[in-house]
Amino acid sequence: MTLQPILSAEAVDELRRLVDGATRVVLFCHQNADGDAIGSMAAATLLLRRLGKTVTAIAPNNFPDFLQWIPTAPEVVQADRMMNRVDEALAETDLVLMLDFNTPKRMGDELATRVLACEAPKVMIDHHLDPDAPCQLTVSHPEMCSTCEVLLRVMLDMGWTDGLTAQEATALYTGMMTDTGNFAYASNRPDIFLAISILLGTGIDKDRIYRNIFYTYSEGRMRMMGYLLYVKMQMLPHHAALITMTNDERRHFHVKNGATEGIVNLPLQMEGMRLSIFLREDTEQPGLIRVSTRSLDDFPCNELCAEFFNGGGHKNAAGGSLRMSMDDAIQVVQKAVKKYEEKLTS
Repeated sequence: MTLQPILSAEAVDELRRLVDGATRVVLFCHQNADGDAIGSMAAATLLLRRLGKTVTAIAPNNFPDFLQWIPTAPEVVQADRMMNRVDEALAETDLVLMLDFNTPKRMGDELATRVLACEAPKVMIDHHLDPDAPCQLTVSHPEMCSTCEVLLRVMLDMGWTDGLTAQEATALYTGMMTDTGNFAYASNRPDIFLAISILLGTGIDKDRIYRNIFYTYSEGRMRMMGYLLYVKMQMLPHHAALITMTNDERRHFHVKNGATEGIVNLPLQMEGMRLSIFLREDTEQPGLIRVSTRSLDDFPCNELCAEFFNGGGHKNAAGGSLRMSMDDAIQVVQKAVKKYEEKLTS
């Protein structure tokens, strides 16, 4: 069994023309970047430099400390603190590459406005539903487990894996691993493991990558997890659970932004659970509640988030946001669970 091409001959020619014609490339990912966002930007940065390009990688805001070990991650420009660097990069670039988001608004309104105003050609590589951006080329495969998987497949089709390095493979594996909960969901396709075999062939240490992501908790993070499970977790009807966290609670445990990564997955370890919802106050925007959802089997998190939480995503992993108080957000969750009772119990 071999991996089949995902790019048409026309798409290969167009991407080669755009990359060959560029000297300076700027990369963007979504707000609150996760392992797939930083991993795909890191892999693309290393690839493009291997092809002789000058690369600037930009994240809209801060991302978790436990992703800083990924190759090139420490040099990522944080747009909300260095917008002048963003403007300089966009003024000089020949090509904009957008990774791991399906619509520019996921960069935030201010950054999206700047990127869309840039006259350089744009390429989007993503795995979310319904891509919506004015690009010269869009490569979108929602059936794939991660943007890193899509990017690796693009590299294969373009002949760019002939010189694939262990650093590039490390970044790609990190995105695939984190976007599937260490291959616990969205990872039943045989192609995923064929792709992983290519990455392992470069000599990467997948066990160390796992430890770098999951074995770096602070004491505060561990105590916060216990508190959220023992005190804050609410069991909802129809095999669902809700965890909430305020910024005062986050500060009490002295944990940084990003320390809540993975909390939403914990209730699903209980027998019979179908849906987990995590609400947390945004650390930078007062009055904004961030929503994360995870599910098992066929329950559609993306439909739930689109209908109730101004968001979307994948069937088993999706998110959104609500501009309201935590108490009001909890009421929205209760309405959502009631509305989806049939799908939760079927």
